[in-house]
Amino acid sequence: MTQEALRPRRAGSGAKAKRPRYLRWVIGVFVLLVLASLLWVGVRGYLAKGELEDALKLAGQAREQIAEGDSQGAYSSAQSLAKHSRAAADLTSDPVWCAYELVPVLGANLSVTRVLASSVDDLSEGVLIPLADLTRSISLDDLKPVDGGIVLQPFVDSQPVIGQANSQVHETLAQIRGVDASGLFEPIERAKNDLEGAVSDVAAGVDAVDKAATLIPSMLGQDSPRNYLVLFQNNAELRSSGGIPGAMALISTSGGRISLAQQASSRDFEKFDSPVIELPIETRSLYGNHTAEYIQDVTFTPQFELTGQIAREMWKRQFGVEVDGVISLDPVALSYLLDATGPVELSNGQKLSSDNAVRLLLQDVYSMFEDPADQDAFFANAAASVFNKVASGDLNPTKLVKALGSAAEERRLLVWSSHDDDDALLEGTSLSGALPLSSSTTEAFGLYLNDATAAKMDNYLDVKISKAQKVCRSDGLPNYSIVATVTNTAPGDAGATLPEYVTGGGASGVPPGSIRTNVTVYGPPGSFNLGVLRDKSEVGYHPTSDSGYTLSNLQVELAPGESTVLEFQFLGGDAQPKKMVVEHTPLVYSLGTSNIDLGCESALQ
Repeated sequence: MTQEALRPRRAGSGAKAKRPRYLRWVIGVFVLLVLASLLWVGVRGYLAKGELEDALKLAGQAREQIAEGDSQGAYSSAQSLAKHSRAAADLTSDPVWCAYELVPVLGANLSVTRVLASSVDDLSEGVLIPLADLTRSISLDDLKPVDGGIVLQPFVDSQPVIGQANSQVHETLAQIRGVDASGLFEPIERAKNDLEGAVSDVAAGVDAVDKAATLIPSMLGQDSPRNYLVLFQNNAELRSSGGIPGAMALISTSGGRISLAQQASSRDFEKFDSPVIELPIETRSLYGNHTAEYIQDVTFTPQFELTGQIAREMWKRQFGVEVDGVISLDPVALSYLLDATGPVELSNGQKLSSDNAVRLLLQDVYSMFEDPADQDAFFANAAASVFNKVASGDLNPTKLVKALGSAAEERRLLVWSSHDDDDALLEGTSLSGALPLSSSTTEAFGLYLNDATAAKMDNYLDVKISKAQKVCRSDGLPNYSIVATVTNTAPGDAGATLPEYVTGGGASGVPPGSIRTNVTVYGPPGSFNLGVLRDKSEVGYHPTSDSGYTLSNLQVELAPGESTVLEFQFLGGDAQPKKMVVEHTPLVYSLGTSNIDLGCESALQ
């Protein structure tokens, strides 16, 4: 035997040999468990992602179906959405998932994913399913008048369900917005932002429905009869909120019934000796006392609440009726309504349709009738014909809702109520016609046009609006630029060939065929006025303020074919990055806003 074999073994040497193998076994099992749990979380996260994507698609689909009046389709989509959202919530809330939320970095992402999944489930259960279910008992057809009236009880009955859904969707939105996105993985951060945008859209829609369900019965005289003055703004002679109120109507409502009580025109109103209400000093400075002395000038101000108060007092003094509110719309909005009603026949045998309404009411009427009284009669007949068609219920309710939505979004449909409860519901909506409202994510500007030609030439005024923003300062405050390209598209011989009533005949000092316009840009409260460029050169302008907004104002006069580029520059008062939004006077055509680059070398200081 060898000496090694003869040596005695030390006590415990076998146990020590086994211990490393045991430890390796324990560590191996632990690693396998970790890997398995990671795989478990990864697979469930992947599955949850798919469930959430399907749920969001169905949410958009259900919203569209509700808007289109497809109650059965909306309910089916909402039920399917609920299955996906519940599955996503279950996949992201088991004990293993919750345990991994304690892991640095990874845990924050898993926690956010769970919150997002839970939010979609809340949205499904508390908002979309109740609303989809509601559409099976109340539909867009309930908006169709029958025998001159709308049955109000379905709207009253729906208020509790819609109100609860509105509370839930805003609670869900607040939960999503409360998620801290710092340090998240890019896909999780993108999912959070996408979901926030989708839920924000749903919240805006539900909020609008909630307000409508309350406003409709109230404004249609559920509790007591109401009277509303309707102003038909004429965009051929521009004012800040659209145009001069040439034609007017008194609408009476009671218990859901709607009737056309009276019609009038601006020719029925003489100039009042003094402003009919006390105007804010800034309004007097900007737009003059004429704002509250001439019915044609009540829309000089872009604040429709003030317009409504002035028009209400003028109607009261002229006809002895104190209205409950004032509603405004223009021929473009009327064309949207005609898309819902179909063509109407006028007393002279002409057909008024969505295709010809704007041209007929804003251009052709002046060549058809030389006498302004005949023009007024034509406007009155057109308005009455459309009203009677709507009141008869002979319309497509889905197209009606779309028409009203488009008119409101473009600020062609405005509403002011003298009743505090109704006015509070209108506040913050496009219907209110308020000055642009900025938010935590948007910086809102307003560009408003007022005709100074005293004519009907603004059919020939072409306006293009662009916007730009850039940080050029070390303090991080942004430069903002609003660019308006304004062109007189009238033919060169317009002064000789167009009717005198259209050109103004030079009565206001403007050569026939030319267009004189006051252009005013409202910067948000807290911004600073930097100046105005005209065709890239600095020009004199009127810097002022209105209701806390920073303003730039100047007047331009353009001959036929002439064009000019106006650039209004402001310095923001907040270094927080925000999206720039520009609201504007509604013209005779729909107008978008394009984005352009702003170079720091061209930024005014």
